[in-house]
Amino acid sequence: MDLLRFITCGSVDDGKSTLIGRLLYDSKSILADQLEAVEKASKSRDNGDVDLALLTDGLRSEREQGITIDVAYRYFQTTARKFIIVDAPGHIQYTRNMVTGASNCQLAIVLIDARHGVVEQTRRHSLIASLLGIQHVVVAVNKMDLVDFSQDVFSNICIQYTELAQKLNIPDITYIPISALNGDNVVDRSTAMSWYDGTTLLNHLETIDIDDTTNHTLSRFPVQYVLRPQTAELPDYRGYAGKITSGAFRVGEAVTVLPSGETSTISRIESNEQDIQEAGVNQSVILHLADNVDVSRGDLIVPSTSQPVVSQTVEAMLCWMDTKAFSVGSKYVLQVGTSRTRCVVREIPYQLNIETYEQVADVESLKLNDLARVVLKTAQPIAFDPYSQNRANGGAILIDETSNVTVGALMLEGEA
Repeated sequence: MDLLRFITCGSVDDGKSTLIGRLLYDSKSILADQLEAVEKASKSRDNGDVDLALLTDGLRSEREQGITIDVAYRYFQTTARKFIIVDAPGHIQYTRNMVTGASNCQLAIVLIDARHGVVEQTRRHSLIASLLGIQHVVVAVNKMDLVDFSQDVFSNICIQYTELAQKLNIPDITYIPISALNGDNVVDRSTAMSWYDGTTLLNHLETIDIDDTTNHTLSRFPVQYVLRPQTAELPDYRGYAGKITSGAFRVGEAVTVLPSGETSTISRIESNEQDIQEAGVNQSVILHLADNVDVSRGDLIVPSTSQPVVSQTVEAMLCWMDTKAFSVGSKYVLQVGTSRTRCVVREIPYQLNIETYEQVADVESLKLNDLARVVLKTAQPIAFDPYSQNRANGGAILIDETSNVTVGALMLEGEA
């Protein structure tokens, strides 16, 4: 049984948490004690109805304000598939939380309030989903019950979003009219929208063909820790521990250590204290090399026949996530995988206009939630792949030097 990771996104109060609650409730994926706790918490509401949004909005501040603040993860499965749901906040202040949640998702559900249509956060979240390489989007037009289940309203919103989507790199878009509050077209088909002959949301999630976004040809092994046991019980050796983020490695394979460029051959691969001949993506292993080359935490071991970009000038798409301005000349710590190095902002070639997706030139600084193309100069060479080719080795973060807070998410594009 395969696994689908998807995120619900869109503007504040579009009904994301309620949709997830309805999906869990109608698919009978809620434990009895969870439902009892939600029913108890809902008694304080004026109408007395069960507030399904409370299944994901668990923080006290979220329940007090009736909004989602932090990303919430929920797990469930049907007879067809396993799911990890990421409930992202819709408020513009918490866009950075949405970026974090969407980074590992394969599908995005973009909720749109039928009364309001496409708004700024719809555009922003759709653009971020596109930049993060999410290939499948479901546009769920919610609160159809508040517009008398009007087919014209639904059709007009589909036209609005289609115009927006033409400027994005999203190959697969599906439109579904729903009412998360009442359950129309979420798990069960709606009797109030006989004009809609498409699938329900759950059926679509169960049957959609999701391509594996993991790159299986570009083998990458970021070194997390260097093992050098020197005890009577263990032989004296040097091993390199980490997790294979893409591709596979085999005993006897010629490899290169980056950024130094030192070469060697894999002599052993350890997994769970057993020697194996081959290890693949997401396996945590210890690699042994035939030669005593200099390897440290943060280095990247790759096949000698398939090497990434190694450079000190990097061009990338940036989502800025700090209240302090991002400006030319500012200094940060850049982290790619396990590698960290200091960097300085050399240039901002352009910023993306959220309303039109147009490129705005001559930008000297960025504010919270801005999206832009940037050029960074690093103190040490970094080894990376273009994000579009290998998400595992093409994503990076910027860290504030003084506070150690993550302030930016990067999709690395290439050498500047």
